Amino acid sequence: MRSLSKDLKKLLGSDQVFTSPEDLLAYANDGTFYLKRQIPDAVVLPHAAEDVAKVLRYADQHEIPLTPRGAGTGLAGGCTPVKGGIVLDMKRMNAIREINKDNMTASVQAGVVLGNFQKAVERQGLFYPPDPQSMSVCTLGGNVATRAGGPRGVKYGATGHYVLGVNFVLPDGEIIQSGGKFVKQSVGYDLPHLMTGSEGTLGVITDIDLRLLPYPEDNLTLVVVCETLDQAAALVSAIIARGAVPAMMEYVIKLAVSVMNSQFSFKKPIPETGEAYLLVYLDGSTAQVKKEAEVIREVAMDLKVPDVIVEEDKNAAAQYWTARKNFFPMVMSIFKRAIIEDVTVPRNKIPAFVSAVQNIALARSVTIGQAGHVGDGNLHPTLMQLEINPQTTLQAKETIDDLIRAGLELGGTISGEHGIGIHKQEYLEWELGPGQVELMRRIKKAFDPKGIMNPGKIWTA
Repeated sequence: MRSLSKDLKKLLGSDQVFTSPEDLLAYANDGTFYLKRQIPDAVVLPHAAEDVAKVLRYADQHEIPLTPRGAGTGLAGGCTPVKGGIVLDMKRMNAIREINKDNMTASVQAGVVLGNFQKAVERQGLFYPPDPQSMSVCTLGGNVATRAGGPRGVKYGATGHYVLGVNFVLPDGEIIQSGGKFVKQSVGYDLPHLMTGSEGTLGVITDIDLRLLPYPEDNLTLVVVCETLDQAAALVSAIIARGAVPAMMEYVIKLAVSVMNSQFSFKKPIPETGEAYLLVYLDGSTAQVKKEAEVIREVAMDLKVPDVIVEEDKNAAAQYWTARKNFFPMVMSIFKRAIIEDVTVPRNKIPAFVSAVQNIALARSVTIGQAGHVGDGNLHPTLMQLEINPQTTLQAKETIDDLIRAGLELGGTISGEHGIGIHKQEYLEWELGPGQVELMRRIKKAFDPKGIMNPGKIWTA
């Protein structure tokens, strides 16, 4: 390790290379704290694409594993350095190079924090919709690498829908510029979107061109109080079928509402009279928002839903959404382990999946919180455990197997927005089959013949 540290400092300078035990420990895992930690041998913080190229050339020549990292907020173990080696922390590459209002595009470095970028865009009357719950700290490079989503996916889609161009560095140090600041291109293979979702296994993303939208004119929040989980799930399908497309439609259970009420000083606490709830956010023109709110009220009345609260107070509504974004840390103040799953099913299969989750919880004698971005079918059943021991760990594994199998049986996918990393790799062939996984391995080999880029991820060895 001493030789590695010396070589890297010679390449970049001592202020960009860290090898102390304290620094290395900080890079041993991402948000999947319940997975085994892996300590890297060195951490490098590049300032520019040329720095990245130098490190990659060195790693490639010496066949040293290299793991790119954004903010480490991932929930699949994607930036855990399972083979040791070098972690390439991109957070110093954080320049917003351009926000072009005339062209409705932006150009950024990979280390730009999503929340900061959204604020900068909104100051110019523009809108960048993707909104992972970790948006206050996660980076755009990490979002692109994992194809991140968020609550607004129901109406606006996920990160991949906004990627126009990606600059990246191959393991041999070659800098590739793919795509650009145009909304259409029909030239060769679609490399920007091949890199989108590649989880650092093909190269290192350094710069991104993104599509922007006009900022919505108006918005409105509704809280729908449902008698049962099944009623809430049925309501989602009915709302979509009637043509209303909320910007966000979040599904939470009574436990979640109780926790939010207890830990947030809401101006207007959410009534704890239902077993399940939909938090709905409408945006667009004022006329459109009013029309869609009326459609939702009508659908709720048809299904005999007890209550639809239209929250006109924007500050009170904002508190609900802030609490929803912070629900995971609130849960962790109660439970010792919370494993957030990321199964997505066709929207008309949401009631069936909700029912399947309830049955799995009963059969396994476990607590599973039901929540998710139900407007796009992305459910986050969360296994919550008060103790961590070999028995509960085995119980967790068996429960996750059941949840994923249930989603696939309904025509769903094992990950809607978190990616595969190491957490989901054993399930990849369940969904894709061996032929498609082997094709991905061949693509990986073409980009990374020595296998140094984020090894041990996406599929099993």
